[in-house]
Amino acid sequence: MFHEQLLIVLTLLFSVFILTMLGQKLNISYPIFLVLAGLGISFIPGMPRIEIEPDLIFLLFLPPLLYEAAWYTSWNDFWKWRRSIAMLAFGLVFLTSIIVAFVSKTMIPGFTLAMGFLLGGIISPPDAVAANSVLKTLKIPKRLTATLEGESLINDASSLIVFRFALAAILSGYFSMGQAVGQFFLVAGMGIVVGLAIAHVMYVVHRFLPTTASIDAALTLMTPYIMYIVAEQFHFSGVMAVVSGGLFLSYRSHELFTSGNSRLQAMGVWATVIFILNGVVFILIGLELPVIMADMGGYSIAEAIKYGLVISLISIIIRIIYVMSLAYIPKWVGSTKRMDRYNPTWKAPLIVGWAGMRGVVSLASALSVPVLMTNGQAFPHRSLILFITFVVILVTLVFQGLTLPLLIKWIKIKDTGDFLPDEEQEAGIIIRLMKVSIKELDEKYGDDIKGNVLVGCLRDQLGNDMEVMAQRLDSFECDGIKREEIEHYNRILLQLYNVQRRELHVLRTENFYSDEEIRKQESQIDLDEAKIVKAGH
Repeated sequence: MFHEQLLIVLTLLFSVFILTMLGQKLNISYPIFLVLAGLGISFIPGMPRIEIEPDLIFLLFLPPLLYEAAWYTSWNDFWKWRRSIAMLAFGLVFLTSIIVAFVSKTMIPGFTLAMGFLLGGIISPPDAVAANSVLKTLKIPKRLTATLEGESLINDASSLIVFRFALAAILSGYFSMGQAVGQFFLVAGMGIVVGLAIAHVMYVVHRFLPTTASIDAALTLMTPYIMYIVAEQFHFSGVMAVVSGGLFLSYRSHELFTSGNSRLQAMGVWATVIFILNGVVFILIGLELPVIMADMGGYSIAEAIKYGLVISLISIIIRIIYVMSLAYIPKWVGSTKRMDRYNPTWKAPLIVGWAGMRGVVSLASALSVPVLMTNGQAFPHRSLILFITFVVILVTLVFQGLTLPLLIKWIKIKDTGDFLPDEEQEAGIIIRLMKVSIKELDEKYGDDIKGNVLVGCLRDQLGNDMEVMAQRLDSFECDGIKREEIEHYNRILLQLYNVQRRELHVLRTENFYSDEEIRKQESQIDLDEAKIVKAGH
């Protein structure tokens, strides 16, 4: 039995890798392609049914996905756009839940208001992974990316809290608005406290204990699970614990690791883990449809599809109107306090509004709805709630995900933010680092520069490198000919790196140098090449 389950897992992982590569060839974002592929695979005759345990999603998948998103979120950007993020993560989630609750109660026979709030809490949070995978290959203002990333960190917590309160109201038959509001702030606030407390403990471990690169990487993998489990154990928000702790440790990341090797190894481990988790989650979404359709509870497929499409359309319209209102209402009432200092037009709000794709959290929440009530009776409308959730995920993820790149290209939005282009920022940072290095050498190691050949060569190398980088920085401000020279220069560098790799292979066959030293040089070439490739994007 165990061997069969292991074979299924390995087959699933292999399918994820193959489908991801195929999606890249077709230029389709991999979450969208994996959902569609999983949907197609699920209808193949003889395919075993794969049922997702909701606790598995929440416990195994959610903490690392949230932690990784928090780790790569800029705290400065998060704080700068905190008002917009809060209005989306809390205001929009609550508004969506309220409107969906009343619409579903009116539209679906036998649906109560509490069930409507349950459905609203399930389908209200957009999926961060899906939006980021679509947006990362497109040129959009950084403030929009920061807003969407910040929203995705918080809205999972707010939607899950709405979901839990609605579920408790259905199971107990009792609901108090005042008590719910108080519990909301308690659950969210104490989740933040737990996350920050554990983050400080992990900070001390990384900072002051003699860790190695492997231990550092392993600790970073353990951290989000510890935060989530401890917070949930005390019935606080595990999501807020992971997000707050992740943001804190990310801000102090320059102090955490004992060496650059620790940072590189941790980044490599996390890149692999997150890719696998994301891939498995999205293909499982598609594979779940036969399980969801197995028992529709007396509803026909046509009725369920109609309800799902109506709820999908409402959730899309609510988000667009809400985001547009946030951009324009302060301007209409003559207030500048909450306005985007760039005087927002319809372009930026439309992109943010259209990027509301649902995903893994919505599916996991729907699957976690219990089969039976506390009195032993079947949970009312559970199958319909599951099916509507699947339709909303499919419509928003596939339809909006595929059309979002077309929308961005059509409206031709430009970045008018505070920062220079990425290439100019990179060159400017490198020059600053070289300047402080040269200053340190001149002030503290003047005698070594004159008496030690190696130190003298290092000083000359830094000076020459800084001059080359300064010329490169100047060329960014020149005409197209200079740009072509930069691109040609990068192509030459990439060719030289290929030649160096071939020479390292020759050295390996000669068996004169150790493999360990050869691998070190390969890693350095890889790092240098990655900087060129990244600049080319």
